[in-house]
Amino acid sequence: MKVGKVPESVLKRSVLKTIKTKRPEVLLGAGVGEDCTAVKLAEDEMLVLSTDPITGTTKDIGTLAIHITANDLASSGAEPVGVLLTVLLPDGTEEEELREMMTQMQKHCEDMNVQIMGGHTEVTRAVKQALVSVTGVGKVKVGKMITTKGAKPGMDILVTKWIGLEGSSIIAKCKEEELLTRYPKKMIDTAKNFDSLLSVVKDGLVAAKYGVGAMHDITEGGIFGALWEMGEASGVGMEIELLKIPVKQETIEICEFFGINPYELISSGSMLMAAEDGNGLVAELKKHGVMATIIGKATDSNDKVLINDDERRFLEPPKTDELYKVV
Repeated sequence: MKVGKVPESVLKRSVLKTIKTKRPEVLLGAGVGEDCTAVKLAEDEMLVLSTDPITGTTKDIGTLAIHITANDLASSGAEPVGVLLTVLLPDGTEEEELREMMTQMQKHCEDMNVQIMGGHTEVTRAVKQALVSVTGVGKVKVGKMITTKGAKPGMDILVTKWIGLEGSSIIAKCKEEELLTRYPKKMIDTAKNFDSLLSVVKDGLVAAKYGVGAMHDITEGGIFGALWEMGEASGVGMEIELLKIPVKQETIEICEFFGINPYELISSGSMLMAAEDGNGLVAELKKHGVMATIIGKATDSNDKVLINDDERRFLEPPKTDELYKVV
């Protein structure tokens, strides 16, 4: 395809035709010449908006684009309703690549009952690889929104599923040949398939309904970055037991191979939570098929402390994600 807006014929058959999920809240959706979307909510509901670009990889970019945005909404306790997409493609991109990307995004939207409400698709010399920026639209009952700053001293700190899932999957796909020089294909395939665990929408909605003080999806900067951000936002300290942080063996092996820290690796698929009744929330999440682990406590100190047996050290502000050292 040539530089500029994608042709209308391409837009119709490879973008608009792939959009199948419809939500009753969306009064005006994606269409030729439509620059806006319209959403109607009940009187006791409010909109929650989030935006994110996908820049770290082009592998399964459609999957990451939808999950990361839906996860942001879920971390506020909001039900994802729809997304607006800005798709920027490098000069010479084949139409089939665009269609595959849209099909991938529609599949995950359908799984979560999320509508692709509109957006913009363009071929441009300003990018060297495909870039997708997603604006997510969700809804939550008035007074029920959860924030990152709601942690209070004495609350339990929890993590759902395992850290490092997203980073492990991306690295396994991008660096498969290198990893195969040391590890069996079965292990690499397992890590590649971690992308099936990237959604934390269920985690967030279950926790919000049960009762949770704060939530933060664990993305760039990994669990260490997320802990720092929740502590700073909430004005609390933390005491975290390093060995309780759940991590898959495949993630440990991949990080060891490339000499990177799994605790500072992008971790979509895992939600950080603070709750008064951590054990009760763990049990409630388990009922809905979501594993969760209590890893520490919020404190009335400003110190964010990592405990590893007899060793105590302080968390530092987030650094550049470990993923960028590898891909």
